[in-house]
Amino acid sequence: MIVRENYMGILTANEYQRLSRRTQNENLSCEDKRRHALFGLCSEVGEVHSIFQHEYQGASVKKEKVVDECGDLMWFFCELLDTFDLDLEEVLVYNIEKLRRRYPEGFDPVLSEKRHG
Repeated sequence: MIVRENYMGILTANEYQRLSRRTQNENLSCEDKRRHALFGLCSEVGEVHSIFQHEYQGASVKKEKVVDECGDLMWFFCELLDTFDLDLEEVLVYNIEKLRRRYPEGFDPVLSEKRHG
């Protein structure tokens, strides 16, 4: 179980996004903030990848480390969304609607193949 040290309530996606702004560098221009977010996203995906790559060296995947790095991914993702004045919840709802249109009955390998064929 992941321990939440200081936050005891339910954290909505938009509340997370709002709280994450506290640690964004407000001295950056919108374009610089966007680049910072994109570089950070790429870097953090590498961090997640590295956790699993170390399995081949005998290390076990620790859930806490995955949570830690995925949290960093979310931070950079929210920073990117902020540069477009987008709310995280808006993006999440849009994505679910898109998936429902794409896979109305749930995942279907035939529909998936048609998308990529």
